[in-house]
Amino acid sequence: MSAKAISEQTGKEFLYKYINTSAPVHNRLRYANVTAETDWSRLTQEHPWLLTERLVVKPDQLIKRRGKLGLVGIDLDLQGVQEWLKARLMTETTVGKAKGVLKNFLIEPFVPHSQEEEFYVCIYATREGDHVLFHHEGGVEVGDVDAKAQRLMVAVDEKLSAEQVTEQLLTHVPDDKKEVLASFIVGLFNLYEELYFTYLEINPIVVTQEGVYVLDMAAKIDATADYICKAKWGDVEFPPPFGREAYPEEAYIADLDAKSGASLKLTLLNPRGRIWTMVAGGGASVVYSDTICDLGGVDELANYGEYSGAPSEQQTYDYAKTILSLMTREKHPQGKVLIIGGSIANFTNVAATFKGIVRAIKDYQGPLKEHEVTIFVRRGGPNYQEGLRVMGEVGKTTGIPIHVFGTETHMTAIVGMALGHRPIPNQPPMDAHTANFLLNASSSAKTPATTRTASFSENKTSNDVTPAKKCKAGLPAAKATTLFRNNTKAIVWGMQTRAVQGMLDFDYVCSRDEPSVAAMVYPFTGDHKQKFYWGHKEILLPVYKNMADAMKKHTEVDVLISFASLRSAFDSTMEAMQYPQFHTIAIIAEGIPEAQTRKMIKMADEKGVTIIGPATVGGIKPGCFKIGNTGGMLDNILASKLYRPGSVAYVSRSGGMSNELNNIISRTTDGVYEGVAIGGDRYPGSTFMDHVLRYQDTPGVKMIVVLGEIGGTEEYRICQGITEGRITKPVVCWCIGTCATMFASEVQFGHAGACANQASETAVAKNQALRDAGAYVPKSFDELGDVIRTVYDDLVASGTIIPAQEVPPPTVPMDYSWARELGLIRKPASFMTSICDERGQELIYAGMPITEVFKEEMGLGGVLGLLWFQRRLPRYACQFIEMCLMVTADHGPAVSGAHNTIVCARAGKDLISSLTSGLLTIGDRFGGALDAAAKQFSKAFDSGMLPMEFVNKMKKDGKLIMGIGHRVKSINNPDMRVQILKDFVKQHFTSTQLLDYALDVEKITTSKKPNLILNVDGFIGVAFVDLLRTCGGFTRDEADEFVEIGALNGIFVLGRSMGFIGHYLDQKRLKQGLYRHPWDDISYVLPEHMSM
Repeated sequence: MSAKAISEQTGKEFLYKYINTSAPVHNRLRYANVTAETDWSRLTQEHPWLLTERLVVKPDQLIKRRGKLGLVGIDLDLQGVQEWLKARLMTETTVGKAKGVLKNFLIEPFVPHSQEEEFYVCIYATREGDHVLFHHEGGVEVGDVDAKAQRLMVAVDEKLSAEQVTEQLLTHVPDDKKEVLASFIVGLFNLYEELYFTYLEINPIVVTQEGVYVLDMAAKIDATADYICKAKWGDVEFPPPFGREAYPEEAYIADLDAKSGASLKLTLLNPRGRIWTMVAGGGASVVYSDTICDLGGVDELANYGEYSGAPSEQQTYDYAKTILSLMTREKHPQGKVLIIGGSIANFTNVAATFKGIVRAIKDYQGPLKEHEVTIFVRRGGPNYQEGLRVMGEVGKTTGIPIHVFGTETHMTAIVGMALGHRPIPNQPPMDAHTANFLLNASSSAKTPATTRTASFSENKTSNDVTPAKKCKAGLPAAKATTLFRNNTKAIVWGMQTRAVQGMLDFDYVCSRDEPSVAAMVYPFTGDHKQKFYWGHKEILLPVYKNMADAMKKHTEVDVLISFASLRSAFDSTMEAMQYPQFHTIAIIAEGIPEAQTRKMIKMADEKGVTIIGPATVGGIKPGCFKIGNTGGMLDNILASKLYRPGSVAYVSRSGGMSNELNNIISRTTDGVYEGVAIGGDRYPGSTFMDHVLRYQDTPGVKMIVVLGEIGGTEEYRICQGITEGRITKPVVCWCIGTCATMFASEVQFGHAGACANQASETAVAKNQALRDAGAYVPKSFDELGDVIRTVYDDLVASGTIIPAQEVPPPTVPMDYSWARELGLIRKPASFMTSICDERGQELIYAGMPITEVFKEEMGLGGVLGLLWFQRRLPRYACQFIEMCLMVTADHGPAVSGAHNTIVCARAGKDLISSLTSGLLTIGDRFGGALDAAAKQFSKAFDSGMLPMEFVNKMKKDGKLIMGIGHRVKSINNPDMRVQILKDFVKQHFTSTQLLDYALDVEKITTSKKPNLILNVDGFIGVAFVDLLRTCGGFTRDEADEFVEIGALNGIFVLGRSMGFIGHYLDQKRLKQGLYRHPWDDISYVLPEHMSM
């Protein structure tokens, strides 16, 4: 949602802080907030004016007409305010149909004034610009300001001047107040624009001899502009509409939504209700709510929400478990139903999202059975068959009744089943599997004749090409009637390889001669080529760093498909419109601020460019062209016969619902001629009427389908077009959102524009107006397919449509990755790993999520245990590992590894090179004795050899005992590192058999020479064997295997790396130059004949 209401306190804070006007604005930031928890003594310390001034008190909870409702206390002292609040704070009251608790109040200074000093001002946004309303009589009795107020429209990108305000708005204002009011209104308008307000009303604004006082204020801001206005907005709280509580679960889902590229929404309507929904798609979520309410479930509907935009398995799991947690808190005598619905997805992997839902169902299977929950599922889209199979399987394994349906079942049929209005089929017919569509079974895989690109119901015509008409200078350019042809070429902005491959597969199956994508633009890489498939062949498409280069080299391109992010979509689109060859631009991004969208629309109108979007999946013209992910994957393209044109053109707001229309139209008619999803924002780049008129003027289109929705008035233009005779083709229309009038409080649906600001914008009012105008309007969405079929059959009967014989499309090879996803093929993996998994929502070490690692305070030793040994080691074992890393971290600059690192660093090499040069010296002679010592001592001990026998055997074999001996330390000058480790091991290890054996060996070797001590390498080696064998986490064979494969030397490598890095940084910090070894430290021993 974009336009969100803010509290009066927040609105006034913005105004007082940031308004720039010469008019003196009084009582700046003088307000106090009161709740049930308010400490009055502290409040008066923070706002001492409360003790000295007369006051006004009122609830600040988005309640309209508070004065008329008796909810404003006027001209009171502080004690009077407290008395007034006693009767109202935390009491339940009814405002309109909404019943809620008064819990948040605002206290401000009382402003003595006369009625003549009260005025009304309001600024609100429309598609064309911002309207400023002013009335010289403000206050409680202002009445119908729309009818009485002076009005001024400031067009997009234009400024408001004091002269305009004075001349057009202040005609009835006394002369002595005009200058002050004009300056204030101009400052208010600039503030409105700068802080991305969409609505700002002050009633009354009081103007006295002293200056301006803002008494009551209501405002909405464009929440999508948060990334622009964050510095000034701060952390804005958006209060819920009066009558609906703000639940922590809603805040949790809102937080998930903010952190995700997907869309996740949740509004709790009645937490005690028995009907719960978990719907995929903004448009579909509204349709399901409509159907539930139509079938009498409005009082039992518990929630409104949606998940869409390809959420990950983890995000879907988090969303689903929130719903399941809420619905299993209170029992209902009739049990409960959960409707997991959705339209046919365009690009969301249904199986992947269902895995998250299945996980949540398994976690909550006990409470779900206890609360007698029945689940109804209907979904379509990529890999939906596997998703439905998994969902059905979890029903069988858990014993929860789960009824599963696919695209063969009407989208909302499960609502009637869930509410007992229609029977539940035992075994619904399932559509063919994805693989059956793609791997065509026909004997011929030849490409169909190119004539199939003509309308399905008529012979090939001149392709109804209507280019943009040239206009006289100074007038806006006319827009093209035909947006896409079978030779249309596009540039794709963004590295959306999956979407581009989908477009190329569509092109191929439509028998196009060439790919519809000429090039891609991606500013974050240099110019290069990207590999794609054209049928069986591999082809290369150019990728450019900037638009200018792409446009120079591809003059045939006239369509831009922009996958730019919400932050960059505005700039990239405005740049693209500088190139006159573009006549269509599709903007996919959701969440572009409305002010930016309106600027794009203005420029597009001037340049004769048709914009599809923002917040859209795009559009499709069967047999010609498809935008990005529109129409879903090839299985749906083929199932809905989108590879060849039909006779029906549609326009919708919702991308998911447009795919549902593809399905409905393909099942009830000869198919789709063209379909466009204009996007869910309040101001789509092109309107319903723009496309309906195009279809009216396109000979191949025989009937038109419009899926409108609550909010806006665009559908009334269709009514006007029908009644005036501009639209003569049959129009089937249905506006979704009929449930909104049944809710007690305002609900913002999934699309930003799906909110009625007045009675005429409701879906019910628009459906009736369309019906009255002569459009074919069903009684509900459930009947939409039936009405489309009836109108189509009439057109066939009259000879307007002559259905053609079906021709099979060519086969398109399935991508390897998708075939594997569907389980059609298998292939041995190139790598296997068993220690870490980064693919999910959270990094996992040996089965333990990273959050748990930190929660358990496992430390570095614990992490090493997970990654090296796949075990959660005891606390003392983790400590011992960390101690080993500490004592092996460094041993001075003279040892070979540190020496090499220093020499390399002084030669100007980088950190990695210098570290590697030091690590390469580690071996049996330096640092690599841990493994060798562990192996030698273990073999001797395990074979039953006495310490003396071991020493004598090694001497006889002429071998050194690894881990024995030190250059500096001796029995008389012990190594404190060994002593520290020995004290810890003796205190914490359950058994130290091998260490004791090694210490007995040390007694023998030091009796011969005092420096033949058990050194730190040897100690760690034998102590680690004791640890592996006795900590309880390993079998004897596993312990021996870790020693054999070199795990112990890893301790030295890891520890000493810290020291080597330290030496590197030290040399760089000391700025040491190139090292050259001195001659006098080299003994030159040359052969005698050479020295002569």
